Amino acid sequence: MTRVALCQIPISHDPKTNLEAAREALAEAGDAELAVFPEATLTRFGRGVTETAEPLDGPFVTGLADAAREFRTAVIAGTFEPGDGRVRNTAVAISEEGELTAAYRKIHLFDSFGARESDLVVAGDAPVVVELAGLRVGLITCYDVRFPELARALVDAGADTFAVIAAWGSGPMKEEHWATLVRARAIENTTWTVAVGQAPNPSASDGFGVGRSMLVDPLGVVRHDLGPGRAVRTVEIDQAFGAEVRATVPSLLHRRADIFSRPPGEAAPGS
Repeated sequence: MTRVALCQIPISHDPKTNLEAAREALAEAGDAELAVFPEATLTRFGRGVTETAEPLDGPFVTGLADAAREFRTAVIAGTFEPGDGRVRNTAVAISEEGELTAAYRKIHLFDSFGARESDLVVAGDAPVVVELAGLRVGLITCYDVRFPELARALVDAGADTFAVIAAWGSGPMKEEHWATLVRARAIENTTWTVAVGQAPNPSASDGFGVGRSMLVDPLGVVRHDLGPGRAVRTVEIDQAFGAEVRATVPSLLHRRADIFSRPPGEAAPGS
């Protein structure tokens, strides 16, 4: 068993406030071995991210690392790195010793539902799997969850767990999309999925953050759903159950790479 804290916290525009909120959540997480925070834990989305973004050795990630070391809890959280006029939307993975072990730059940018994330953010280009708390965690950020090919690439790279971090936008059907997509990625990959979003912030009017953080098992069963509002909950991931599901539903073994890995238009052998 691996104990994982789902840290569904509201995010403000002030990194210092958010770092303190993260520290408070880690204190609440108790004996969790891994704590997962939302996308953009550094600061809320908006044009101000270009001024607020920090390098990975800046005070925010350094502060998270100090907290991870203090509480002996590995951490996954979202930040923004400065770039050339734009930023990178980055998920950092920090070990329980406070070491920065991986950084994933969001690949799929949210140019959808009238939003234009690419105006502010430069897309990443590499999937990331990181070992934390005895898990091989594939990192997925918000809009990424709509792209099943990313989840499959993470499984192919050895992921046995997904961490989906988000600042999911509110709106018609959006919450349904979130819950459905998170479950779909778990089911089709027979993979434990930890999905953590921002809690709504009553002082913000941008619509980011619907809550609904959840733990979904490899059969697609929602083991925990935090609903709306701030919440910190420590849950358990049973890797033995994951192995049992993959033996019972060996869909990953039944993939037809001989068909679906061919370039478009190339005929199957013997056709």
